[in-house]
Amino acid sequence: MTLSESMLQQQLAQPIRYYPRVASANDLAKTWLLEGAPDGAVVIADEQTSGRGRRGRVWRTPPGAALALSILLRPPAAHVARLNMIGALSVYDLAAQVGCEEIGIKWPNDIQVSGRKVSGVLVENVWMQGKLRGAVLGIGVNVRVDFSQTDLRDAAASLEDFTRRRLDRVKLIRILLDRAEHWYQRIESDAVYETWRRRLNMLGALVVAEGVSGRALDVTPEGALLIEDANGVLREVVVGDLAELRSLE
Repeated sequence: MTLSESMLQQQLAQPIRYYPRVASANDLAKTWLLEGAPDGAVVIADEQTSGRGRRGRVWRTPPGAALALSILLRPPAAHVARLNMIGALSVYDLAAQVGCEEIGIKWPNDIQVSGRKVSGVLVENVWMQGKLRGAVLGIGVNVRVDFSQTDLRDAAASLEDFTRRRLDRVKLIRILLDRAEHWYQRIESDAVYETWRRRLNMLGALVVAEGVSGRALDVTPEGALLIEDANGVLREVVVGDLAELRSLE
């Protein structure tokens, strides 16, 4: 089903701006935020040509095949790090509600189903003169993107690969926004951190992150990964990617 602004406005309670094709939904959301958009407003795109992942990677959203949305939020500055957790938890809940199994969060915020990535999250904070003006929680979810003929076929997947049925993207957006609102309302509660930590799929495994290798022992309430290296030294990785992940014998 093709998305439209009138359809989305009928189905969603949040203020929205819908675009059939954009370069970056997060960029449009940041502009709207600075114009005074209300907390919880959403930019939704059917196609995204130059979306960003972590470290400036391009996240392209093909038309009719995925979700690309950016939620405008004004969180307390003390808890802004939890927005990454909220994004991951929201997609986790979405995947569970449509019937996916073997769901896990790969630190810090990639949602995997059966070990393959179905979603990415990018949080961009907007600071002016040392004060947090707000944040944009960008979420991309593969719904029916076909990776079978690409180099990503073993690493990436779409929700419909696991549900084996056609999914309504409008209903998916509604579920995702409902779950984001649920967790955002609890941003000051330890439940956000504790649930995110419990759903991580790499604690206890041997990992390599930002040049630090060892056993992933734990995560901090601010979202940093704690790795015990070969010398028994506990190292903290604040941001980055898990370049390698393998289970311990």
